[in-house]
Amino acid sequence: MTAKTPKRSAGLLLHRETAGRTEVLLGHMGGPFWARRDAGAWSIPKGEYGPEETAMDAARREFEEELGVSPPTGPYVPLGETQQANGKIVTVWAVGADLDPESIVPGTFTMEWPKGSGVMREFPELDKVAWWSVDQAAEKLVKAQSVFLTRLRELLDATT
Repeated sequence: MTAKTPKRSAGLLLHRETAGRTEVLLGHMGGPFWARRDAGAWSIPKGEYGPEETAMDAARREFEEELGVSPPTGPYVPLGETQQANGKIVTVWAVGADLDPESIVPGTFTMEWPKGSGVMREFPELDKVAWWSVDQAAEKLVKAQSVFLTRLRELLDATT
């Protein structure tokens, strides 16, 4: 029996300096499962990709698909990868940039809702986008992705 290849996802973690503190841009996951959740319901803008695409190309594509705006020009600094509880391997790059959350036009996905009803409905991939301090982001972010905040802090500390 062959081992199942884990799904892969890639994304961009935007960061900026505001009033002497680092902030990161996160998106609240859309759809009915996440609608009433806050802690652990925010994510780095990211998405899945297959073997025909590089992780960086996927990160840039997914940023545009999820947020409806072009990704920043860079430079992109690798923050490595981590494995989420569902087995998915996530690769992220940090990029210093500013973005107005009001400019976001989220992409959508379709799913049966309510489950078992046969009714297909469309939901935003991200229903909110906001800037958070790194400490606030640690409380909001999906647990497995918090490692990227630690790596971002280390990166920024090393360059100051």
